[in-house]
Amino acid sequence: MAIGPSPSAIYLQPPGVSGIPRRVFFVALPRYPPRPLSVTIHPAALLSILDHYLRGTTEGGNQRVIGTLLGLRNDNNEVEVRNSFAALHSETEEQIVVDMDYHRSVYDLYQKVNPKEVIVGWYSTGSELDNYSALVHQNFFSPETAPHPAIHVVVNTGVQKAGELGVKAFISAPIGVTPRAENCAFIPIPCELKFGDAERSGLDLLSAVQSNQTLAASTELDILEKSIKDIIAMIDRVLAYVQSVTSGEIAGDERIGRKLLDSLGSSVEGLERDNMESLFTAHLQDTLMVSYLSNLVRSQAEISSRLVLLT
Repeated sequence: MAIGPSPSAIYLQPPGVSGIPRRVFFVALPRYPPRPLSVTIHPAALLSILDHYLRGTTEGGNQRVIGTLLGLRNDNNEVEVRNSFAALHSETEEQIVVDMDYHRSVYDLYQKVNPKEVIVGWYSTGSELDNYSALVHQNFFSPETAPHPAIHVVVNTGVQKAGELGVKAFISAPIGVTPRAENCAFIPIPCELKFGDAERSGLDLLSAVQSNQTLAASTELDILEKSIKDIIAMIDRVLAYVQSVTSGEIAGDERIGRKLLDSLGSSVEGLERDNMESLFTAHLQDTLMVSYLSNLVRSQAEISSRLVLLT
């Protein structure tokens, strides 16, 4: 019988008996997908979790809210959480109940919008992992992600005891000879937040919101001006740090020095001062030209519509 390229084998050696050869039995052991090595969370998923927490607490619900995480898995055993939605649950000192029918109905709606995003795990707010966390993980969400292991993201909002703001990710491992659902160990895995340029602009806008401030839509020139101011502020901060190190006021950090050297070497390599100024001027002229053409097209459209009304 042909054996696959990498079979799982158990070697059994019975007691030596004359005339009876030793035998090797090949046993097909189940192969499970590897555990995720890291988790990346997008701002949309995190903001959805925080919104769920605010609504759940203000409406008199449980102090801890839970929900489903949607995202993608890649070949490098990395999980990317792109979205999330709330899960209805009831939690008392004696039991916890999760409405899985509601969970599957909402997931079906998300699949119609973005079928590539699948269930990768679940989230909860707070800072503690207890028996209820193990029960929810093993009984409710692990079957939803099988055969892949489910991840558990804990978002500490900082308003409960041991309140330290932060986001942590875990995977579970059974404990004991005959493991039970409530007996499992949560193993932490690396977790980071990831956002693109468009999301960064939105986050900067949200961070600048004040209670008595009204926001207006930003044009491309406003965004360019803000970006230049931010770059100048960062350069001033780096320059002040370098001057403090060279003057002996503070001790230098080798890691920061290497990062600065790598950044400067990769950003200005092969570029002289005149070339940088010409590139910046050309980009600014292109931006102004696009703005002028868009205003011109808008004016022509308005004139054309009014001429149609006159005729």
